[in-house]
Amino acid sequence: MTADSKPASTFRYNEKPTYTTSNGCPVRHPEEFQRIGQNGPILLQDFHLIDLLAHFDRERIPERVVHAKGAGAYGEFEVTHDISDITTIDMLKTVGKKTPAVARFSTVGGEKGSADSARDPRGFSVKFYTDEGNWDWVYNNTPVFFLREPGKFPLFIHTQKRNPQTNLKDATMFWDYLSTHQEAIHQVMTLFSDRGTPYSYRHMNGYSGHTFKWIKKDGTFNYVQIHLKTDQGIKTLNNEEAGKLAGDNPDWHTQDLFEAIQKGDYPSWTVYVQVLSPEQAEKFRWNIFDLTKVWPQKEVPLRPFGKLTLNKNPENYFAEIEQAAFSPSHLVPGVEPSADPVLQSRLFSYPDTHRYRLGVNYQQIPVNAPLRAFNPFQRDGFMAVNGNYGANPNYPSSYRQLTYKPVRATNDHEKWVGAAVSYLSEVTAEDYVQAKGLWDVLGRQPGQQDNFVTNVSTHLAAAKEDTRKRTYEMFSNVDKELGKRIAEATEKLAPAPKSAAAGSANSRL
Repeated sequence: MTADSKPASTFRYNEKPTYTTSNGCPVRHPEEFQRIGQNGPILLQDFHLIDLLAHFDRERIPERVVHAKGAGAYGEFEVTHDISDITTIDMLKTVGKKTPAVARFSTVGGEKGSADSARDPRGFSVKFYTDEGNWDWVYNNTPVFFLREPGKFPLFIHTQKRNPQTNLKDATMFWDYLSTHQEAIHQVMTLFSDRGTPYSYRHMNGYSGHTFKWIKKDGTFNYVQIHLKTDQGIKTLNNEEAGKLAGDNPDWHTQDLFEAIQKGDYPSWTVYVQVLSPEQAEKFRWNIFDLTKVWPQKEVPLRPFGKLTLNKNPENYFAEIEQAAFSPSHLVPGVEPSADPVLQSRLFSYPDTHRYRLGVNYQQIPVNAPLRAFNPFQRDGFMAVNGNYGANPNYPSSYRQLTYKPVRATNDHEKWVGAAVSYLSEVTAEDYVQAKGLWDVLGRQPGQQDNFVTNVSTHLAAAKEDTRKRTYEMFSNVDKELGKRIAEATEKLAPAPKSAAAGSANSRL
């Protein structure tokens, strides 16, 4: 085989293949085009030029509605501790077992060209290519989120995006939602501490946030949450540093991850699991399906079981990272979703957005393809490129028997009977308890409470007066002194009321 006959994806910079059209016809120079004479019009018969322009017009795919800006790399997961007593997941069965993976980190609210250092939660997604299918961890760098009802998610995201009239980010929209949905306060406390602006993707943790079910050998299950703790140490930016970096190098997180791996400084995370039996969950202070609450580690200790290491950069960002498609519904035998309503909605929403953004056969894209798959009942559609299962029958045929028998959970829990009800939770005093705990933790770290007040007041000052006052009340529900400090700092920065400004101007006439 000659160098020119290799698939295009295998070429490197130091090779000189013959340039061709998309159908493989050799072209002397990629910038040439056909015209009549030296000064005449171009020719429609010039397939090379038309092909080049037509592809260029279609090079952009829809960016992710959330998590549009991100970076990623390949690596592996290694089991470091025996946890066979709590799981039947094949990937986790044996100490020393290694599983290849791809990871993508991202900001949540910004567009694809936004600054990496923005105050925003970070996505922390990992796809494991296991022997029993792809297992996706679609996590964040914060252990909680802003909401616990799925219907609020698109509405909340709208308030973090651009104003539909001005097309500008809008502090009033931002705080109006949060101050009227105060179950978000724990995440707000996290976001507006310096934890809301990580120094780099390598220096932040990852959390499942959601509760999952791990099946045991006897068919019973435990509830679990997963933590990935950075081995590089937590490192953050303060508000001033993050703002400066947004102007000086808005792609800093992307650059830092790529260059660290390129020079062999491979980032890694130690992976832990928190475990609650169904019986323990029923007696737990907080609803274990509530995404706005953590499981305190003093009550539910962390149990180590593995290490994730990233050691290889992608060769092509678009093909391998932009087209990477993660979903919490991409599960493997031994793990099941819990009844967390936000998780339940994500099981549908993530594959649905991939089908829209990448096409119905998005799992045939190499970065998304499992090590092995056989599902001839799903075939055809746009870009069916893996052979389309050849002559295999596309129904449950007697010529090919299905032999796999999965282990399913058998506990006498999560069994529901009842009519469909419309449900919306209420905010209670319990929603401020963990937020107050975080405020107290910040008080034990020099300067962190001051930074928090500065971070909030700087952003909140641009909101309308009634929204500001409602937000002060929200923080006062966490701690009265906190509410007072934020009110004082914000009002010093807020613009003077128009009536007062007009009166002052008249007095000078």
